[in-house]
Amino acid sequence: MPVVLRSARPFADCVSPAVPRWVLQACGCLLLSWGPLAHSQGLSLQMSERLQETLPKAAVEQAPVFVSGQRIEGQTDARVVVEGDAELRRHDLVIRAQRLEHRRPDNLAIAQGDVRINREGDVFEGPALQLQLDTYEGVFEQPRFAFLRTGGEGDAAQVEFKGRDLLVAHRVRYTTCPRPASGEWAPDWYVSASRIDFDQAEETGTAINGVLRFKGVPLLASPWVSFPLSDRRKSGVLPPTFNIDNRSGLEITAPYYLNLAPNRDATLYPTLMSRRGVDLAGEYRYLERTYAGVLRAAYMPNDRLRREDRWAATLQHQHQLGRHDWLGPIGLRLNLNRVSDDNYWRDFPRTSTALTERLLPSEAVLSGGRGDWSFSAGAYRWQTLQDVDAPIVAPYDRLPSVAVAYRPRAWAGWGDTSLDVLGEVTHFRTDRSPVIGGLNQTTDVNGTRWLGVAQFDHTWQTPGWYLRPGLRLHARQYQFAQGVGPVGERQRSQSFLIPTAFLDGGLFFEREASLFGRDVLQTLEPRAFYTATPFREQGYLPVYDSSALDFNLATIFTPNAFGGHDRVADLHALTLGLTSRLLSPQTGAEWMSFGVAQRIRLSDQRVVLPGQTPINERLSDVLFGGSLNWTPQWSFGGTVQYNPKNRESVRTTLSGRYSPGNYRVVSAAYRLQRGESEQLDLGWQWPLRDLLGGPRVPDLGPGRGLGPGHWYSVGRLNYSLQDRRIVDLIAGFEYDAGCWIGRIVLERLQQSRTSANQRILFQLEFTGFSRIGSNPLQTLRENVPRYQYLREQINPPSRFERYD
Repeated sequence: MPVVLRSARPFADCVSPAVPRWVLQACGCLLLSWGPLAHSQGLSLQMSERLQETLPKAAVEQAPVFVSGQRIEGQTDARVVVEGDAELRRHDLVIRAQRLEHRRPDNLAIAQGDVRINREGDVFEGPALQLQLDTYEGVFEQPRFAFLRTGGEGDAAQVEFKGRDLLVAHRVRYTTCPRPASGEWAPDWYVSASRIDFDQAEETGTAINGVLRFKGVPLLASPWVSFPLSDRRKSGVLPPTFNIDNRSGLEITAPYYLNLAPNRDATLYPTLMSRRGVDLAGEYRYLERTYAGVLRAAYMPNDRLRREDRWAATLQHQHQLGRHDWLGPIGLRLNLNRVSDDNYWRDFPRTSTALTERLLPSEAVLSGGRGDWSFSAGAYRWQTLQDVDAPIVAPYDRLPSVAVAYRPRAWAGWGDTSLDVLGEVTHFRTDRSPVIGGLNQTTDVNGTRWLGVAQFDHTWQTPGWYLRPGLRLHARQYQFAQGVGPVGERQRSQSFLIPTAFLDGGLFFEREASLFGRDVLQTLEPRAFYTATPFREQGYLPVYDSSALDFNLATIFTPNAFGGHDRVADLHALTLGLTSRLLSPQTGAEWMSFGVAQRIRLSDQRVVLPGQTPINERLSDVLFGGSLNWTPQWSFGGTVQYNPKNRESVRTTLSGRYSPGNYRVVSAAYRLQRGESEQLDLGWQWPLRDLLGGPRVPDLGPGRGLGPGHWYSVGRLNYSLQDRRIVDLIAGFEYDAGCWIGRIVLERLQQSRTSANQRILFQLEFTGFSRIGSNPLQTLRENVPRYQYLREQINPPSRFERYD
């Protein structure tokens, strides 16, 4: 039987005297008699002391030491020698060895033969150890080690413990490749160094004369390199990235991260492009109690291809300016985006500034509100990047735009009644010269618009039906820089007051049913929407912010066919719709839905956008929509816009997805716009072993893949059936070796009808250490539906994972 000695405390202190039985009974009766009194006086109980993860230093020094083994000899408070399965425990430290000596005066532990240390999950194994238990200082000869938090492993000629948070390894190898249970250990990759300092307090490792080797081949060498031991931020050089681009050539980026403060950081992105030159880019992030934002900028002096300087800048800023007695909390929002020229979006589609759109907004907005009132005041400008092959019309700048809204939250005694009131004044400005086109349509004219919109509606609702009548008033007044209107009647000022009445109603039916052996709750929901708006001639007005609403199952039940405020459609129409759903009786989850709707015009719609003709068709296109989620693995959806007169679909979208588990997903979509485009969209992430007919391997959970030795195919393809060509393509492979992952991806993005941007991305990810090469992860996550990282820290390891 092993003998356990306990030091630093007299044996008598560890023994409690026996308590007579009558004393325990009396205490129990006394506690029962206190019950009503405690309840009447509100007696509060204190929580017991919680388990501490880490004891204070003073408590650790006073913690007892436990030793056990097959044979123990020594002197009390002097020296103890344990032989045969020797073990020493103290707080979070466990030492095992064939022979263990503990010297009480200096609290020194000397272990020999199959020595193993386990401290909070970090394990060291080797032949000999000397360790001062109070200061955690000592030397371990020829140890193997494994860290719990990072999964890192390695071996060294010697490890010096220099306190609880610092250890220094000499002539060391470090990797995250697991050590086999037996046989020689030859990790696929490792960092060899003359010395590595593992600083647990700073959560960093620092290697002196370090060399990164992969499959025995040295990849990188440095006299000094620092790497993280956690996801904690740290200043330093980030892994370089490499791209091969058909426009810019070879791109090499060497990022440098600056951890300026806990709430501020910056990243520099110097990039060498073999065909263009050097691009100097950076990002600065800040977070304060009342404001936060991101500033990004890039500058390339003398682009050799364009023979000019190139630059880009973007700023996103949010600021809480304080609280006003009348206006409530006031906030400022800045969104500023500018580039040097029209070709920037085409030449730099993947720079850190991420300015790849052709319409770049710049806006400054001051907003606030109190109670039912809110306001905003802002200035909005656009930079339009033109393409001679596909020109676009630039939006009007709004300099400035001031709006006030009133939306009472509840009306006492009125139930489900709502009132929305909007008042707005906007000055629209453009640099284009005014043009008077057909039908006296005036375009590109500056002007100021005063706007007032009020909507009042009330809803009566029961479990089986609802009815919502409403009234809307739309008032506008324009002041133009020059006269607009019919010839001979052009005026600089125009006013409108347009009322709209609508009535929305529906019924709800449901029944219990059974389908394919499954109990379901089926609903039937007919709906009718009536709207009436009188005609007001608006065709000669400029279009500042109006556009046609997308025709779908949501917008067909709205009183206006346009978004914005420069056109109010003279709709006199009745919209009829029917929806049926299959629901889970237990959870209410929707397994299947189907809807159909059609608008019946009771009179012609004469208010249209420029270039359009009045609509005299009494029946609109029929809209069909549905979704199917019968099992968690399969899902389908689709919408069809069908023209009954021509007996053909005008627009069709069909989609489906199959995902039987993690890292297995295939999605497909078919999109048809009659006379414009017809495209097929495919996306996937799938293990190659499944595709080649191998046995199905279960996944290890999110962020862990299927285990070592698996290939994955990943990609997305957008194919034009009309043009019979690939529009966009992202396709590649990933290989998971356990402690490292290899990725190679081909990316092709269409820039115009005649040009495309292509690049090859290759990356080696050394799990828990670093990545080398170009990074395709963001591209895959943004483009492949439901793409999952093969390695991602979901939950930190438990402190009991390596408990001894």
